[in-house]
Amino acid sequence: MWGANGSPDRGTLPSDFNGRGSHEDDRDSLLLTPDVLRHVRLPYALRRVPLSSFVRVIERSGVPRTGDIALARLEKIGKNPRLELANGRPCALHVGDLLAVVFGNRYATMQFEGYARADGDACDLLSMGGLCGIVESKHDAVLDSTKLRLLGSVAGEDGRSLRLRDFALPESRTTSSPRIVVVCGTSMDAGKTYTATSLIQGLRHAGVEVAGIKLTGTAAGRDTWGMLDAGACVALDFVDGGYPSTYRTSLGELLQLHRLLVGRAAHAGASWVVMEIADGLLQEETAALLRCAEFTRDIGAWVFAAGDPLSAAAGVRLLREWDIEPVAVSGRVTMSPLAMREAEAATGLACLSASRLQDGELTERLRLAGARASREPALVGSLASSAT
Repeated sequence: MWGANGSPDRGTLPSDFNGRGSHEDDRDSLLLTPDVLRHVRLPYALRRVPLSSFVRVIERSGVPRTGDIALARLEKIGKNPRLELANGRPCALHVGDLLAVVFGNRYATMQFEGYARADGDACDLLSMGGLCGIVESKHDAVLDSTKLRLLGSVAGEDGRSLRLRDFALPESRTTSSPRIVVVCGTSMDAGKTYTATSLIQGLRHAGVEVAGIKLTGTAAGRDTWGMLDAGACVALDFVDGGYPSTYRTSLGELLQLHRLLVGRAAHAGASWVVMEIADGLLQEETAALLRCAEFTRDIGAWVFAAGDPLSAAAGVRLLREWDIEPVAVSGRVTMSPLAMREAEAATGLACLSASRLQDGELTERLRLAGARASREPALVGSLASSAT
């Protein structure tokens, strides 16, 4: 896949490699030989899938399912001119490139609404992380999607189509239970990820071993790489549970994913977890999680990211209707001192900038919140002892 200088080795693909044959006498042309595999771009969404598992391409049959892995050729560059590779490096794309992709659904109010579908052998690249499907709608400011031509489904040694779920992490046997802080927000681009990474830095500043988890969203490595850069002992997301995205997943699946990832964080030695939930409170899966007692009873504290004072006020009001009391507001609203004062007046909560979170100020805020409400005494005691 890589040349000696660390750049993609483009080369020339076999001219008869079209992915259309399925009869026994065509099988040699469908084998994914080492010469072919070294040209395949393996994206972040497939980072858990060893390239050695790619044995052959077989004819696709039926409607694509979420998690189906396919091989595609890039036909036209649009919104995504780059692909985030499994190692985190963004790779510039060129017409004719061979991409491994995975079918999935995407919910992104500032980009695409897309679904795990294909139009014959045509589909769209829904994300930089390697998600593919058909765009249903898009934001007006966003370019049309990058276009792909499907060559077929990727199969393993046994001839069966590969699915991302086949490569999920196993459940951990640990019995420890890390404390969990959830970062949720008003919408896409409200500042949730920066809030989460700042919280990780603050907890590390207090001497806490902390893991980062992106529980919901669409496969992209920027968030988990950022968590690792902030000092997380491990960073996990839904890809580790076998999901290319979480849009249209059931509540039961999300709860199972939550348990898996928290268990893996505990196995890695984390005593704390900073968990980001994607999109906004009105997104279907987010709302289902936050209104589910089986999920919320596991959460020790909540931090709400908002883009402006009015959205902060509306979001906190909705959370309180769901019996969730955030310990603080953060996010893009904190870029303006005036907006911060408005948000504090409207919500009655501290509005903390990223730098204050990074300095560990939330440790004291949690201690004070626990003294007032005594709702999470074990949570407060853990933080207070870590800060001394």
